[in-house]
Amino acid sequence: MSRFFKLAVIVLMASLATFPASAQEPTIYIVRPGDNLFRIAQYHNVTVAAIAEANNISNTWQIFAGQRLIIPQREQPTAQPTAVSAQATAAPRSTAQTISPVETQYHVIQWGENLSAIAARYGLTMRQLMDLNNINNPNLIYAGQRLIVSTGTAPASGSDSNLPVTIRPSGIQHVVQAGERLSGIAQLYGVSWLAIAELNNITDPNRIEVGQTLLIPSAANSAVAPTLFAPDAPPPTRTVGRELIVSLSSFRTYAYEDGRLVRSILVSIGREATPTVVGSFTIQRKYRSQTMSGPGYYLPGVPYVMYFYGGYAFHGTFWHDNWGARMSHGCINLPTPEAEWLYNFADIGTPVTILA
Repeated sequence: MSRFFKLAVIVLMASLATFPASAQEPTIYIVRPGDNLFRIAQYHNVTVAAIAEANNISNTWQIFAGQRLIIPQREQPTAQPTAVSAQATAAPRSTAQTISPVETQYHVIQWGENLSAIAARYGLTMRQLMDLNNINNPNLIYAGQRLIVSTGTAPASGSDSNLPVTIRPSGIQHVVQAGERLSGIAQLYGVSWLAIAELNNITDPNRIEVGQTLLIPSAANSAVAPTLFAPDAPPPTRTVGRELIVSLSSFRTYAYEDGRLVRSILVSIGREATPTVVGSFTIQRKYRSQTMSGPGYYLPGVPYVMYFYGGYAFHGTFWHDNWGARMSHGCINLPTPEAEWLYNFADIGTPVTILA
């Protein structure tokens, strides 16, 4: 009886081995406050496009806290035969340059960090760090974003492909005048403001001083910086100066300079009972910190407040991080680092357009 039982088990195991494994159940991810598809895709090691296709998402910039997402399974590569012919094993080694495998290194951005400081930490130029991560605008980064700070492969000794790019001065010096900005100075000389920032060790391009002397880089190695592209960004209303456009439907604030998009920020807006106003306005008053109070709330020390209509304002937010949702009494809620950037970007009188 015992021998028969053992034989039956062996036969059963052999028969099961001939059947393919059953399909895995799809992974379901519930979106949390502050999430975005890029971060979710990185966490699950899939592409943004794959998640969007699996969930019929047409606007990859708009997801909501509590939303259930199907995370598709990564396609597994077809197994390769393990047998290798004797002729293949005896083949001579290639004389081409060999690539030495090294571990890819990442950096997770923390609140308050900027690309210039991160690049210096890992011995890179800001331009190298941007190229490694396909970043067009160094201001368009966010806390929690994972950056590649070293490649997964390194050339053998003798290669110069990873040498830093040297920004060379042209011999021209520019003294900053009242009202000038780095982007305008760069356009004046036909170079990239990023190259000027690198050459002069400027970590915040919004903070240059009247009378400051800037070295102007050579145009030979400083192409004009590309324009930022954001899906569904509304067109600017002017081609000269700065402006802010808020799209309530996409929960985003867009900053433009001279008709070019320079920043896109995910924000929170007014609740249904206290909606954000729609129309054309200007920045009227600015306060670095202010106490805000009303029926049911008292918020001391609200940072980087910019009023654009009555009691409606852009401001930093420390009491929630539910971006891309209706959370406020009508104001535009921003992450505090983004509110600081916007506060430094927009002067009193800067046009503000709120779109439904």
